[in-house]
Amino acid sequence: MRGLFMVLIGVLCYAFAPFGLRGSAAGVGLLLALVIVFAEFRLAYASIGGLIGGAFGALAGMCAALLLTLIISHTSQPGSTKSFLDFISLLAFSYLGMVTGFRCGEHWRVPRRKAKGSSESPANELMKLLDTSVLIDGRIAEICEAQFLDGVLAVPQFVLHELQLVADSSDPLKRQRGRRGLEVLQRIQKMPQVEVRVVDDDFPNTADVDHKLIELARRTGAKIVTNDFNLNKVATVQGFSVLNVNELANALKPAVLPGETMHVLIQREGKEAMQGVAYLSDGTMVVVDGARRMINKSVDIIVTSVHQTTAGKMIFGRVDERVEPVGPYARAAAAGRGVGVNSTASYSAGSNAAREEENNRATEAPGGDQNSSGTPPQSEVE
Repeated sequence: MRGLFMVLIGVLCYAFAPFGLRGSAAGVGLLLALVIVFAEFRLAYASIGGLIGGAFGALAGMCAALLLTLIISHTSQPGSTKSFLDFISLLAFSYLGMVTGFRCGEHWRVPRRKAKGSSESPANELMKLLDTSVLIDGRIAEICEAQFLDGVLAVPQFVLHELQLVADSSDPLKRQRGRRGLEVLQRIQKMPQVEVRVVDDDFPNTADVDHKLIELARRTGAKIVTNDFNLNKVATVQGFSVLNVNELANALKPAVLPGETMHVLIQREGKEAMQGVAYLSDGTMVVVDGARRMINKSVDIIVTSVHQTTAGKMIFGRVDERVEPVGPYARAAAAGRGVGVNSTASYSAGSNAAREEENNRATEAPGGDQNSSGTPPQSEVE
C-alpha cells in the first residue's frame, strides 16, 4: 500500500505539472511521498496525548504565522518577497508548534472512559511492566499470591523474547534461569486476582531492553516492576515510577535495635580475627565478634550495631556471656575459662560433683568388674 501510494503521488505530480515543472515533477512527488510515509511511521508510535498535543501545537503555530503575515503585508517589500516570507513563516511556525506540542503531549495521560456497568477501579487500569530480571527472580509470584500486587501486569513482547533467549542458552545455569522465569510467568497467569497482558509494542531503533521498557513506560504511563539496580536508578532519574522487589524485601525485614538479643547459628569464619558469620532466615548477614570457635553452633548474641548498605542490612554483635551454661560439665567449662572467679557457690558445688563423677568413672573403667550392687571394689573405696 505504501509503494502504491508513492507511485500514485509521482504520477499525479507528473500529470498536473505543478509550478510549471513537468520533467522533475515526478521526483518531487516521490520526495513528498517519502516525507508523508516517514510521518506515518512516526505517528504509528505516537501516544494519544502526543497526537493531541501536536495538533494543538500546529494550530498555535499557524495562528502565530498569521499574525506575522499581517505584519509583513504592511511592509514595502515586493510581492514575491512577501509571498516567500508568508510561506516560510507558515511552515516554520507550524512545524515548531507541532513538534513542541507533540513532545509536551507525550507526558500527558489521557484518561479512558469506562462503561457504566464496569466495576474496575482506575488503580487496576494502571499497568505494571514486568522486567526480565523480576521474572527470573521469582519473588513476584509470592507478592501476587499475597495480594500485595494486583491489577494489570504487562509483559512486553521484547521481554518474552529475551527470556526465551536465556532459556535457549547453551549455558546450563542461564537455561535454568530462563525456564524458571517462564514458569513464574505461567504461575502468575493462573492467579484470578491478576490480569497478565502481553504488549506487542516495540522500538526497533532501540536495542537495549531497559531503554525499551523506559520508552514503553513513557508512552503508556505504566510503572516498571524490576529488581535491576541500574534500571531502577535510570528510570527514577527520568521521573518514572519503579516498584523494586529488592527494596520491598528490605523494607519487610524485621527491625533490629542495638542491645537486643538474638539466637543465631554460626556458619563460617569472618574476615577479621575471632569473627564468626551467621545468616538470618531472610538472608541478612550477622557478624559476631568472638564466635570463630563456635562454628556450626547456635549461640545467643547481643546486637551492637546495624548498618544499611546497598545490598541490604548487616548486623554486628558479640556473644552474650550473660547466658548461664546448663549442666555440671558446662559449668566446669565456664569455670575453666575464668568465669568461676565471680561465680557463686552453686558453680563450685556443680564442679565438685562433676569431678567426683569423673573420678568414679575413671576407677571403674580399667577394672570393669563391679559387684552386683554396683559399688566399686573395697580397695578403691578405701
